[in-house]
Amino acid sequence: MKRYLQRLGRSLMLPVAVLPAAAILMGIGYWIDPTGWGSGNVLAAFLIKAGASIIDHIPILFAVGVAFGMAKEKDGSAAISGLVAFLVVTTMLSTDTVALLQSVDPATVDIAFNKIDNAFIGILSGLIAAAMFNRFSHVKLPDFLAFFSGKRLVPIVSAVIMLFVSALLFYIWPIVFGALVSFGEGISGLGAAGAGLYGFFNRLLIPTGLHHALNTVFWFDTIGINDIGKFWDGSGVKGITGMYQAGFFPIMMFGLPAAGLAMYHTAKTTRKKQVASLVMAAGFTSFFTGVTEPLEFSFMFLAPVLYFVHAVLTGLSLFIAATFQWTAGFGFSAGFIDYVLTLRLPLANLPLMLVLQGLVFAIIYYYVFKFLILKFDIKTLGREEDEDELSTTASLDSSFSKLAAEIYAGLGGTANVSSIEHCATRLRVEVAHMEKVDQKRIKNTGVYGINIVGPNSIQVIVGANVQFVADEIEKLRK
Repeated sequence: MKRYLQRLGRSLMLPVAVLPAAAILMGIGYWIDPTGWGSGNVLAAFLIKAGASIIDHIPILFAVGVAFGMAKEKDGSAAISGLVAFLVVTTMLSTDTVALLQSVDPATVDIAFNKIDNAFIGILSGLIAAAMFNRFSHVKLPDFLAFFSGKRLVPIVSAVIMLFVSALLFYIWPIVFGALVSFGEGISGLGAAGAGLYGFFNRLLIPTGLHHALNTVFWFDTIGINDIGKFWDGSGVKGITGMYQAGFFPIMMFGLPAAGLAMYHTAKTTRKKQVASLVMAAGFTSFFTGVTEPLEFSFMFLAPVLYFVHAVLTGLSLFIAATFQWTAGFGFSAGFIDYVLTLRLPLANLPLMLVLQGLVFAIIYYYVFKFLILKFDIKTLGREEDEDELSTTASLDSSFSKLAAEIYAGLGGTANVSSIEHCATRLRVEVAHMEKVDQKRIKNTGVYGINIVGPNSIQVIVGANVQFVADEIEKLRK
């Protein structure tokens, strides 16, 4: 189950990764016309609507992305099956269709069906479509139906299955929707404290990938909060909408890079140069793009106590920002790019205060991390018992082909690697024999870390360039 949920988290990264396109388009549009929201400038209207075309269809992106990501083979028929599944269930359970089935006025239909086009249904559709692909993509039908065999069969089966799912959801969805609303209201009803709790659990769930599931409740339109969508389209409440996003900016732009600096300063003298190359690259990535995994994975498993402290401080940051109603939003993550784009959005409220908060949190992160590392002799980067220095022969600055070859050899090569995939920053590898993996050799390449997630499952934290390394490894496997 843990592995399945991790794959789901990885699959959700694909549709989430398209949000920067919407952020750039809408950000520039609002920058041109911050008060008229496009009504005062044709170019602004064009850009804002272009961005909204992505933001408004996040559930469809989830359906397609999850179906593609969860399928055993990365094939287009899996993705189109996710789309088919989503279209069937959202059409069958739309307000008008439900009114027709119940022979009532559409105005009297349960409000839950007005919210059927949401991220949760998108994820569910994608999961079912992926399961159908994995089960039926190689089925051979009788000769007179041969045209519909194999992968062509998957969208058909997905559509049929979704008819049954729709029938179940006809009765179940209003109950589920009510429970989700209660959960969301339970957190959002706590105001700033609720934002703080959300921030804490968001970071705490990063290792499992389950933070994506939590995000869909608060960031998207699963239960009506839709913090990202409402912030960017201007339909929310100034000072309130964005409270589940704003507090991340001080952490990702300032706090985590400061934590990296603390790890550098507490590293052994003989290891400082190697640690510096790692934390500087990871810190810049966190500041500029908001992608925090390279930094977080550098101490997540080496020092879980520090990671727990990081989760607490993240919750505290969201609590403070929400308390003072300092709001900002992001299309992808809370980095410098999104921060600049958010400055002139209609619902941005005192966003410059987040920079001041970030500077304070940088000081807190630095001294808290440094104190804990030295006080309890925590073995962060450069403080491990192994005195061997990190090799620079295949560092992250080397060509991707050399880096890939060294990592692949450390994994045991073709004889030991069963499958290999990647997410935003990690190689996810299945091996036949874990004892044949040379972890020391892999670490000596300069990667950010290694995570053993099962008897035959290992993750190599490469960073933002993981796709290029994975591509080179695929060449070696052929």
